[in-house]
Amino acid sequence: MQANQDTSWHALSVQGTLAILKTGRKGLTGAEAQSRLELFGPNALAQGERKPKWKLILEQFTSPLIAVLIVCGVITIFLGHYVDAGAIFAVLILNAIIGYVQESKADKAVEALTSLASPTTRVLREGDAITIDAADLVPGDVVLLESGDRVPADLRLVDAIHLKINESMLTGESEDARKGTDAVESDAALGDRTNVAFSGTMVTSGRGQGVVVATGADTELGEINDLVHVSKGLTPLQKILKRAETGIAIAVILVAVFVFIGGTILEGNPAQAFLSAVSLVVASMPEALPIVLTVAMALGVSRMAQYNAIVRSLPAVETLGSITVIGSDKTGTLTQNRMSVEQVALGGGSVQQLTEVSESPAAQALLKAGALTNEAQRSIAEDGSTVYSGDAVDMAMARAADEAGAVNAEQLQSTIELQTPYEPELLHSMTIRRNEDGSLTQYVKGAPDAVMAMCTAMQDANGAPQTLDIAAIHAAYEQMGSQGLRVIGVASRLIPAGEDIDQHKRAHDMTFLGLEGMLDPPREGVREAIADCAKAGIRVIMITGDHPVTAAAIGQRLGLESTGQALTGSEMLGMSDEVLAARLRETSIAARVSPQDKLRIVETLQNQGEVVAVTGDGVNDAPALKAASVGIAMGESGTDVAREASDVVLTDDNFVTITQAVRQGRVTFKAIRGSAYFLLATAAAAMIAVGVNVIADMPLLFLPLQMLWINFVTNGVQDIALGFEPGDGEELKAPPRSRTEGLLSTTLWSRVAVCGLWMATCVLVLFHVCVTRGMDLAQARTLALTLLVLFNFFVAMSARSETKLIAQLNPLDNKFLLLASLVALAIHAGAMYWPALAGVLGMAPLSLQQWALCLGVGLTVLVFAEGDKLIRQFLARHGHSPRSAIHHTRRSIASMLRSGI
Repeated sequence: MQANQDTSWHALSVQGTLAILKTGRKGLTGAEAQSRLELFGPNALAQGERKPKWKLILEQFTSPLIAVLIVCGVITIFLGHYVDAGAIFAVLILNAIIGYVQESKADKAVEALTSLASPTTRVLREGDAITIDAADLVPGDVVLLESGDRVPADLRLVDAIHLKINESMLTGESEDARKGTDAVESDAALGDRTNVAFSGTMVTSGRGQGVVVATGADTELGEINDLVHVSKGLTPLQKILKRAETGIAIAVILVAVFVFIGGTILEGNPAQAFLSAVSLVVASMPEALPIVLTVAMALGVSRMAQYNAIVRSLPAVETLGSITVIGSDKTGTLTQNRMSVEQVALGGGSVQQLTEVSESPAAQALLKAGALTNEAQRSIAEDGSTVYSGDAVDMAMARAADEAGAVNAEQLQSTIELQTPYEPELLHSMTIRRNEDGSLTQYVKGAPDAVMAMCTAMQDANGAPQTLDIAAIHAAYEQMGSQGLRVIGVASRLIPAGEDIDQHKRAHDMTFLGLEGMLDPPREGVREAIADCAKAGIRVIMITGDHPVTAAAIGQRLGLESTGQALTGSEMLGMSDEVLAARLRETSIAARVSPQDKLRIVETLQNQGEVVAVTGDGVNDAPALKAASVGIAMGESGTDVAREASDVVLTDDNFVTITQAVRQGRVTFKAIRGSAYFLLATAAAAMIAVGVNVIADMPLLFLPLQMLWINFVTNGVQDIALGFEPGDGEELKAPPRSRTEGLLSTTLWSRVAVCGLWMATCVLVLFHVCVTRGMDLAQARTLALTLLVLFNFFVAMSARSETKLIAQLNPLDNKFLLLASLVALAIHAGAMYWPALAGVLGMAPLSLQQWALCLGVGLTVLVFAEGDKLIRQFLARHGHSPRSAIHHTRRSIASMLRSGI
């Protein structure tokens, strides 16, 4: 027996399936089952190979920046500065712990998948029903299914009695799937394979039997398990930091080597040159950057939690701020996951909104009939509201009737004399109820064509009977369908007293009451949130298992713009990646997609350079959630598998929450960028000053301990405090930053260069003047060191915003930065006036005049930092970019030169 996993079992007849699997309705023999178990292996999901813990730990110390920090720490120990060395290694350990914890979560999605496996199952062996371990199932086994069972393998159904299975975790559709045994088209989508029960899904009602066609890794669940092992790679921030760390490490090492060699040649004192090189490394290395990143992202986590977004992976905080595409589920995220009757067509009349006609006699009759042939269950919540449970269509029709007052408690409790539940083969449900006066009324609801075939008359808009107008009903039906509504036809008939009830098992001579059109309505605020995403340069693509027409109608209601028709899973089968990328550029709706299709959409978009966030709640979403730049799972309706595969969990399942999370992500990156700018500008100043000092053959500008003092005592708190910078409320008014842009923008890099050069020049000139005038070396160093501290103070204040002036910012918006900066100045001043500490640091007290000199010169750095902002604001108000302004100036100068001016 050869079971081919590529076989379209759903397209085969029951007998054809049994023949290929060489089995029968009584199941396999014990010997044959054992033989097949040895051939196919156990019915279990494959476990991915985990990295050893020691390897995960070692990987936390592999970046260039970390390597240089380790060297700095070791050198600091040899210098005898154990406290400073302890601070450096504390940073390294904290960074390693965070990285290890995040990476160790990676395999939990796979663990959650394996938990879906059913431990035992009932099968037929030689006609006898026995219970076996689900892991022992083999192709050809006949499995017995009942309400409450978890399907243990992929089954081709051979018997189904009122069988319904919840497949939402695979298909994304909230409504239970009604199952039968008839063959379906070979290209049918997953949600349309009505004769297959998939592994891991749950039987909600009815019973059935199915022959096993796939086990373990060959099941749909097994394929998802394989896809979950896909790695999403580095986040945008991680890629940026990797480049920045490498560049910084190389630059610092090269300059340090240059300073050591130059100092040795010029001064002939290798020991002194080595001290200078160490000073430069300690002064230039932004060792606080890992802490800044951790603090900024931890703050982002806290802020997002206030908006019902729980972040499971720290890097996801920043990545949210850089996304360019959101691939969103429909049910429960964009919509309320609650079908509601929105439109009706009374008799053969025109389509109308239910709210406009709900009190009319014809609408009351329609809604009453829909509620009285209905299996929805009602219960009362603690707050007194009515809670509905059952089939989504039944709940919608019951709720509509209750809200319109079309049915009362006595009618709902009336005796049911005869009932036919909905069956796919019948396409309708039927109920005969006894009225208070003893008469009987027959109610039917179902597919409009099936209901119309039972009718000989219809009601008009006033509820009076008239001749059946099939053409008019069809026109209303098509109008509702074109809007993506689920349309149900409803009819009724009064059974004359004395008639044999058995004559009405098959409904006939009914009066057609009308059509009810229902839709899962959009969540409040979603349309506005999608519009906000568009303003922020973010595309929203709806990815759903719904029918394309329904998906397109909902997309239109939500404001999703598409120049083409909805993309479907079957359409994707014959598409190359290039054609798919082109289709995704013209449509914002993907319908009837499988887990593999959803994953392919994500990967195609990412290959086009997009930063993709994907939402999901089911097992079917896990591969895409894991592969996406940011996976966003639902907290209320989501499965454990989806949550474990995600980076962010929405506790309210609301798309609106995503826009708030995106805003906080952008706030976080702005804070990180501000801290990085501050660190690099001050590091550039120190690097230039120390390097030029050695080449100029001047006395050592700063002692290594003084550089450590600045880094850990003064600057060490300010750079972290910049991570607390809140947003300015305009984060969603700008497009995502360019994917080619690094940790700093071109604007900030230019400020780093200009401000760093200016600060270094001022420090060197001040030190040189003091030394040449015979000032004590300790005093001169203290003066230069204090000037650098004040420069750093003003750069930190300017670093709060890349575009806004200090005067346009409220200093109390970041109280921590203001307090930290003032405390850092106070600590620095206290150190120079406390003789014991001043002696250790090689510092001397300054006079008021010297403080005033440092303050005056320190303020000059704002001319460059704030002046650049002012110029750029002016150009922006007049519709020019700095680049275009420079180009215009060059052209004007060239024109004047050509004209002889």
